[in-house]
Amino acid sequence: MDIGGKLRAVRESRKMSQRDLAERAGLTSGAISNIEQNKSSPSVASLKALLDGIQMTMSEFFAEVESTGPPKYFYGTNEFVELSPDDIGLGDKAARLSLRQLGNALEHSLQMLHERYPPGTDTGPDMLSHEGEEAGIVVSGVIEITVNDQVRVLNPGEGYLFDSRLPHRFRNIGDKDCTIVSACTPPTF
Repeated sequence: MDIGGKLRAVRESRKMSQRDLAERAGLTSGAISNIEQNKSSPSVASLKALLDGIQMTMSEFFAEVESTGPPKYFYGTNEFVELSPDDIGLGDKAARLSLRQLGNALEHSLQMLHERYPPGTDTGPDMLSHEGEEAGIVVSGVIEITVNDQVRVLNPGEGYLFDSRLPHRFRNIGDKDCTIVSACTPPTF
């Protein structure tokens, strides 16, 4: 995956110089040059800062990266796209939450996620609501899920399926990480 080349192409398409982007992202022009030439790999935080400077989300960036190559059907664990809780509207409360997306959800009618909730993590104080349906199976740990006026604690092997327009919230009430494999249709972020 040519992240540096793609970053350069996106920056140039927005008619930004490396210096412009450096100022917006809080990095040096030299660091951006090294990333664009694939001489160094950006950390997730640096890449997010760069994309914030360009006004592009991580999902949009990786969707464009994926769509430039041949069709992709299989993904290694390092090829999932980490969605930033801030980018998808969950804010600081969910900062430790990990949502790893399989492939480019913009090119499919189904979005698959590998979710990890450390102890005490939740999706925030506000209930979520969006178009579509979502389902998931708890792989490890426990999760408390609220859907509309119903609250349930799910253990490994148990799952959920609901209309995402209903207000909902996820919260790890256990003392270990909770891992969930989930799907949402249509993709929401």
